[in-house]
Order: sequence, then C-alpha cells, then structure tokens
Amino acid sequence: MNARKQILYRLRAATDTAAEATPLDLTAMERPPWSQEACLQRFEQTLESVHGEVHRVDRAHWLTRLAEILQARKVHNLLAPVEHPLGQALRQSGRDDLPTLLAYDQVIEAWQPSLFNDVDASLTSTLGGIAETGSLILWPTRDEPRLMSLVPPIHIAVLDADQLYSTFLDALRQQDWSAGMPTNALLISGPSKTADIEQTLAYGVHGPRELIVLVLG
Repeated sequence: MNARKQILYRLRAATDTAAEATPLDLTAMERPPWSQEACLQRFEQTLESVHGEVHRVDRAHWLTRLAEILQARKVHNLLAPVEHPLGQALRQSGRDDLPTLLAYDQVIEAWQPSLFNDVDASLTSTLGGIAETGSLILWPTRDEPRLMSLVPPIHIAVLDADQLYSTFLDALRQQDWSAGMPTNALLISGPSKTADIEQTLAYGVHGPRELIVLVLG
C-alpha cells in the first residue's frame, strides 16, 4: 500500500469511528431559563462592558434611530444589504436624512481598496444574540459577506429581541445548527480590540472601532 492509500485508509477509519462516537454530555453547559427581559438586560450589560453600544427601539422606528446614530457620527456612506428585508426597507424608505447607500455587489479584489479606505459604516442583520456573553450571531451570505462586519470602522447590527438566547447552547439547539451550517459563522462580542505587550487595550486596530446594536422589540 502506497502512502496515498494509507492516508485515505486512515481517514475512512477515523470517519467510521466518529460516526459511532458516544453523544456529548452537555449538562455542564445547561442554565436555568431566563425571561426575555432578563436576557435583554444581561446582553446589554455584557456588551456595553466591552465598549459595545445597545439601543432598544420599536420595530416601526428603527430607521429613525439609525439616522440619528449616523448623523451624530457624521457618516457619509453606509454599506448595507440589497436583498435582505432590512436592506430593502432602508433603500425603499425614501428618507433624506440617511447617508449614501453602498452595496457589496462585486468581488473583493475589484474594490478592496475602497472597502478598506472609503466605507464609513456598515449595517448587517443577525441570526440572533447570546445574552450570557453579549455576543451576536452572524451567518454571512452572498448578500452580506463577512467583510461587511469585519472591515468598516463602524458596524451597526440589527437584532430581533425574539432571537436573543440565554446561552450559546440554547441558540445551537433552538436554531438546530446540527441540521446545517454555512461555510463560516461569526460570533461578535464587541468592537475590534487588541493589546500590546503591556496589555493596554486598543480598539479598532484590526476592524470596527464601534459596534452598535439596534435591538428591535
């Protein structure tokens, strides 16, 4: 048996063994159920402790709050989805108090310099949130590639309050992640931060310096 066949044999054997593995014991991750208000309070407290910003807003007025946030920061353009209902509502609103809307409608090689240097802010949807850790769940799509949330200096995420889960385990179970996942999934717990050898934190060095979450209730 040559080296290639040996490797393939071992991979098949490992796959067969994995299929017969004992189910994981996740009891250590179990938590008592939290009310929606308790989840909202924990999520807000945890995210703001790492320089995130949370705005609770009525579903009917989220565009008004968004416009106020963008005007306060003097944002000139906003990268937003085209096909997602949030992006459609934004583009069809006809408001004159919103900045120029941009679309991620070309391959990254064609507009990388502009994305990294000229885009002021981005807006994305979320798959949900995790109250325990103050985290957002994003499953990037062709309409909302992952760089939309990782590159612009200001990332604005819209979270449905009904999709806020007590723990990561609750999200995995209730959203049935085992049935299928995207190529990559993102868990975002605050703006980009890094530390030097003296452990001094700096924000926005390798990504968004601000993370703003609009919680629609």
